[in-house]
Amino acid sequence: MRERLLNLLNLRWFALIRKEFNQIKRNRRLIIMLIVPPTINIVLFGYALNPTVTDLKLGVVDESRSAESRELISALTESRSFRIERYYLSQSELGDDLSAGDLDAGLVIPADFDRKRVSGETAEVQFLVDAVNSNTATIAGGYAGRIINALNQKILRENPPKTGATPIRQQITTADSAQTAAPTQNSPARPVQPNVTPRIALLYNPGLKNAWFIVTGLIGALLVLQGSIVAAASMVREKEVGTIEQLLMTPAEAIEIITAKIAPIFLLLSGDIFLALTVARLVFDVPVRGSFLLFFISGSLCVLSGIGIGTLIATFVKSQQQAQLMSFFVNPPMVLLSGATTPVEAMPHWLQPWTLLNPVRHFGLISRGILLKGSTLDVLYPNLLALAAFCVIVVSISMWRFRKQLQ
Repeated sequence: MRERLLNLLNLRWFALIRKEFNQIKRNRRLIIMLIVPPTINIVLFGYALNPTVTDLKLGVVDESRSAESRELISALTESRSFRIERYYLSQSELGDDLSAGDLDAGLVIPADFDRKRVSGETAEVQFLVDAVNSNTATIAGGYAGRIINALNQKILRENPPKTGATPIRQQITTADSAQTAAPTQNSPARPVQPNVTPRIALLYNPGLKNAWFIVTGLIGALLVLQGSIVAAASMVREKEVGTIEQLLMTPAEAIEIITAKIAPIFLLLSGDIFLALTVARLVFDVPVRGSFLLFFISGSLCVLSGIGIGTLIATFVKSQQQAQLMSFFVNPPMVLLSGATTPVEAMPHWLQPWTLLNPVRHFGLISRGILLKGSTLDVLYPNLLALAAFCVIVVSISMWRFRKQLQ
């Protein structure tokens, strides 16, 4: 009797499972949400989270313009670690583009470079690195050191030292410290072998604090994610509770209802701009070298973009659970493709242009420019315009769809 009862219970249990599977099969939207977002996110994670850094943008000021300087430039670019972005006539032009974020590193070759190499003296070159991203700066400095060391070894093989001469050691000096090999009594008064020595200067983040890069990039991600999640939950809740119908009975226009829903969310989330900056300053010692007003305006556009995304999500779903699933599909790619945690330069070339459609990327560039570099509007206006354009487009589309549903 007991076994028969258990069998009946098992049959009922399997019948319930079958019923649930049938319901899931009829819910095509749920099936799509269970398959498509994880697949896309896994692919994006695999491509975007790439620790290898190649094709670093290098600017060159070649005051020597000699065969020796061209050999050095060729050595840096042959390994695909660096690619020449542009040649400059002056160091000031090179510095401007480094400040604007158009370059990852700069190479300055002095006018007497060829003479010193031919005469056997130490030929020093200046290597400037944008150290906002400490990981990239460390890699760039390491690349340059290894490549120049290989060049020195090549020169040594082609011109072996005379008997009794002491080979010259490569010396890598930084902006804060310098190590110089003092000549001994047995060493010749002048080195017999040419030696290229890079003087590496770390700009904007000389302490190579990785938290500065991560935090300044994640502020934008935080603002957009908070805006989208709160807006989507608020809008969908109106549908679930049924207060949308009550609002439609009032004399208020559809546009008034939408803006009245958005305004409190925007005002509350604007406080996150101050909160995020305060935490970054007090906890991680992130400097504020530029305009706070420009930072707040950019942050406000970021918040509005997030609210627009959340409102748009709410027009495609009917419950808060569906809104959460949709947010899981939208938000992780925005963070991955923003350059907040991984440099955009480390992503595949076909993926990099798509990051320009991401508001988090533009705010990250603005945030790092203002806080770490002290950049002004004349440098940051392209990113600010792109952020404003995205904000206007996504908010307009979301309001149009929401108003259409209300009507």
